[in-house]
Amino acid sequence: MRISSVLAVCVAGATVVIYGATRTVDFSTAAVGQPPTGFQFGHTARIGAPGTWVVQADGTNKYLAQTSADSTGSRFPVAVLTDVNAADVDLSVRFKPVSGKVDQAAGLVWRFQNEDNYYLVRANALENNVVLYKVERGKRTDLPLKREGRTYGKKAQVPSGQWSTLRVVATGPLFEVRFNGTTLVEVEDKTFTEAGKVGVWTKADSVTHFDDLTVVTK
Repeated sequence: MRISSVLAVCVAGATVVIYGATRTVDFSTAAVGQPPTGFQFGHTARIGAPGTWVVQADGTNKYLAQTSADSTGSRFPVAVLTDVNAADVDLSVRFKPVSGKVDQAAGLVWRFQNEDNYYLVRANALENNVVLYKVERGKRTDLPLKREGRTYGKKAQVPSGQWSTLRVVATGPLFEVRFNGTTLVEVEDKTFTEAGKVGVWTKADSVTHFDDLTVVTK
């Protein structure tokens, strides 16, 4: 995988975040058919089967794929970077929903404490919407939008079989969500204020590809 600039270093076994740095993971040097190094994999509330995360290739381009199609509705596989620990981040990823009858979802997670406690924003190609949630004690709850209330996120055309970009900018309790370059929603929440890991997420039978996971610490 390619890393642009330095984001974190290990000192005496601890992760030290260097603020103002940018890291992009593009899987270009990862082994095809294997889970990528530098990630840990979780399974929220242990519902359904764990995710299957492997590196795949399309020509010369490599990407991370979640390939398990277990259709359990409340199944949330997650993959997070092991050496990032930050609260305020600018986080983005390119994703492509490939298949799924229950869901075709792709998500970003931040302030990840463990597989049952984190923030999440996800785009869904079957519902054509983008929703921001908190996952607390394994329970996922959508959060109300600033100035709009609880609307279950925002409608957006999320194409299946095509690459899109999902981004969240987290600054203190304020989260701004952007999809394909357009600002969609703002959410304010104080459930998780401490630093945490960042990564990607899927739901139910979503087979989804991810590339160019980029995190900027602030």
